[in-house]
Formats: sequence, structure tokens, C-alpha cells
Amino acid sequence: MSEQHEHDPAFEHPAPGFGTVRLRPLDPERDADVVHTWVSAERAAFWGMTGLTRSQVAGIYTHMATLDTHHAYLALLAHPGEKDGTPVGLLQTYDPEADRVSECYDVRPGDIGIHVLLAPAGPDGPRPGWTRALLTAFTAYVLRAPGRHRIVVDPDVRNEKAIARFRRHGFEPGPAVVLPEIDLPYVHLPEKHAQLAFLTRPVAFQDVLPDTDPR
Repeated sequence: MSEQHEHDPAFEHPAPGFGTVRLRPLDPERDADVVHTWVSAERAAFWGMTGLTRSQVAGIYTHMATLDTHHAYLALLAHPGEKDGTPVGLLQTYDPEADRVSECYDVRPGDIGIHVLLAPAGPDGPRPGWTRALLTAFTAYVLRAPGRHRIVVDPDVRNEKAIARFRRHGFEPGPAVVLPEIDLPYVHLPEKHAQLAFLTRPVAFQDVLPDTDPR
């Protein structure tokens, strides 16, 4: 696979007032610096990688790239004339049947899970409406396939900001669950108390609630 093809955007979505959101598969080595900076920050504590080295973060995503059920994408914001864009977030998708979340709810055909990490605000500070625009691009990408009918998220129950953000975007709260610990050679995930929430296709493609969060 050529370098150009590897880093072509997998998806583009307009973000009126901001530019174009581009998603491309995460390159574990090329993107390790920016991702390590994001996940090491205190604001990303619920991501679960605080304290890991750059090499460890790259190793986790190198392993993920070998899987057919879990995928990571770097989100970039591009303005007219820009070839690439500025990194603004990380999207991970997964097949719930192949994830520990399947032990906590009845997975339906067409379900797809996501994890979302937003980059910190830039030097100009928070931009009203930006979070909504980015989540809209993410959901449009995830539900683009006709066979996908519902998105599931599982934020930590203590992550009130993320839970509120998903609810504003139309996610319906599900049960609070305990995701079991996973201890494998390449992956260790501690037990997690999570709040499940779901976004259906009809809701995703209609107007969502007003975004009052400046991020």
C-alpha cells in the first residue's frame, strides 16, 4: 500500500462555519506524538492511557490495526486548499459482539460501538457549536453503511461531561453496567462502571438538541 493511499481520507463531511472534517485510519507510528499528547493530559483521564509512554500508546494502536473488529481513525479539520488538516479528535469503532460490552446488554444486528476523544481547544479557545459539528461527522461516518442501525457508547459513569454531550446529541440513556476486566497479552482493561447510551439511525439524521457546550 502506497504512502499516499494509506493517508487518503476515508471520509469527509462538511462542518459549516468550521471547514471540512476528514477521517483517515490512524497511523500508529506517524500519529503517535499527537495521540500520546492527548491521552496523557489530565482531561483525558477516562480514556485510560494516562501514564503510558509514547511507545506503549503506539503499540496499543499497532495491535488494534491487526483486528477486523476494532478500528481507530484520526479526525482532521481542513479549510479550503488544505491538503491534510489539523488533528482535532480520535474516533474508535468496534463490533459490540467482539467487545466486553456484549456481556452487559443484548446486542442487536446493526449495532456499532464508538469511543470518542476530542482534542483540547486551540489557542483561540472553545468554539461554540464545534463539538456538535464533530460528533455529527462521526455519526454520519459510522452510520453510512445501510446495515448499521444503532450506535452504542459506554462512557465512565463519572464522566458527566461526556454523558451530557451524548445526550444533547440525541443518545438515549441505557442501563448503567459494569464492564468486566480484560487481561490479555496485548490489552489490559480494568473493570469499568459505564453508562450505556444509544443513538438510532432515524434520530442521528434529524436535528439534535441545541449544543450549549462551548466545546
